[in-house]
Amino acid sequence: MTFTHRFATRADLPALLALIDAAIAELQKDFLDRRQIASSRAIMGLDTALVDDRTYFVVESGGRIAGCGGWSRRATLYGGDHSAGRDAALLQPGQDPAKVRAMYTHPDFARRGVGRLILSLSEAAAAAEGFTVLELMATLSGEPLYRAAGFVPVERLHDDAGGVPVPLVRMRKPIVAGPR
Repeated sequence: MTFTHRFATRADLPALLALIDAAIAELQKDFLDRRQIASSRAIMGLDTALVDDRTYFVVESGGRIAGCGGWSRRATLYGGDHSAGRDAALLQPGQDPAKVRAMYTHPDFARRGVGRLILSLSEAAAAAEGFTVLELMATLSGEPLYRAAGFVPVERLHDDAGGVPVPLVRMRKPIVAGPR
């Protein structure tokens, strides 16, 4: 399967929101119960600052959006436009970890390399801006991908902003400098 990638634009938002909805509904089923999936919608989603900052990628295959995700130089670790507690403060490269954000794969493309591609793109872009560490908040369904990509758990927690506690894992990874 061949994938292409590009930066997301605001024109992509309706398609991305539909993909995110499908990913949450389908890919969390083996890890969360129905109430947790409903609750997770309050804490998951797309932060359009990522699109505006040109740090959010769209991966396509055969004319379809296969996935989306990206990274941020801002302090917010996770959550969409509708989530409380977002922080637009800029991070300090070399001091603060860049944030991997809003990673979603369409269920039709799950486990085909979409997430790995987005992680690779995000790591390279963050490194180019001087960041030396990546940090993310993983869902239980995403944790195996992130572990395979070299992230390690640093904290397990539950977010109950949606009314029912949803398990999450804060993870980090040092950015490995490639050849120059």
